[in-house]
Amino acid sequence: HTKGVTSVKWGCEGLIYSASQDRSIKVWDSVRGVLVRTLQGHAHWVNGLALNVDYALRIGPYDHNGKAPDDIKERKQRATEKVQKVIKDNGLQYELLCSASDDMTCFLWDPVRSKKPIIRMTGHQQTVNHVAFSPDGRYVASASFDNSVRLWNGTTGKFVARFLGHVQDVYMCCWSADSRLLLSASKDSTLVVWNLKTKKIKHQLPGHADEVYAVDWSPDGHKVASGSKDKVLKVWVT
Repeated sequence: HTKGVTSVKWGCEGLIYSASQDRSIKVWDSVRGVLVRTLQGHAHWVNGLALNVDYALRIGPYDHNGKAPDDIKERKQRATEKVQKVIKDNGLQYELLCSASDDMTCFLWDPVRSKKPIIRMTGHQQTVNHVAFSPDGRYVASASFDNSVRLWNGTTGKFVARFLGHVQDVYMCCWSADSRLLLSASKDSTLVVWNLKTKKIKHQLPGHADEVYAVDWSPDGHKVASGSKDKVLKVWVT
């Protein structure tokens, strides 16, 4: 990279992905440490990356109760099965990557096989700060400084819906474990929970005294943590 690296992701195919302010995404062989390919297309900084297997990789062999098999081989097998399920259930052969940029677009990539994007995802009117795939890989959500969150098809990258409920920049979004709810964090000091079925607001969560920068849903789906400029970490029970 010729400028700062903004995001790094480990995939399930032995690859590492890095996004940069040099407008490129690099695909690396994690074993040999060599560059496999460069993904280009963005016209400005690349701010974030998301993989459709992110959630499956995160929970590994653990179930929704936080339990995993004792046997190491069985653990590995269960973790592999979860990743493969996301890929196969979406009619894919390999993991997909989504990138968010200051150029107001997102790109969907098939980075294991190609350096060409599947689609350029347009519609946002300002910087796209963050992208996140739903745990089941069916959708990808993008958070933008145009005060909106957009929902896209996780396999084709086609536009699905626009969520309007914030009055200032949206910094980040995250998903519930069952992929039914989406949560967004904003400069307007609020969190908004969106119902995927109705595409409407389910809950608005005021409480922070300043901009909300970071948010994460617990892997078991029961709690949400949010971090704000007000120097407070809040935990919300869902």
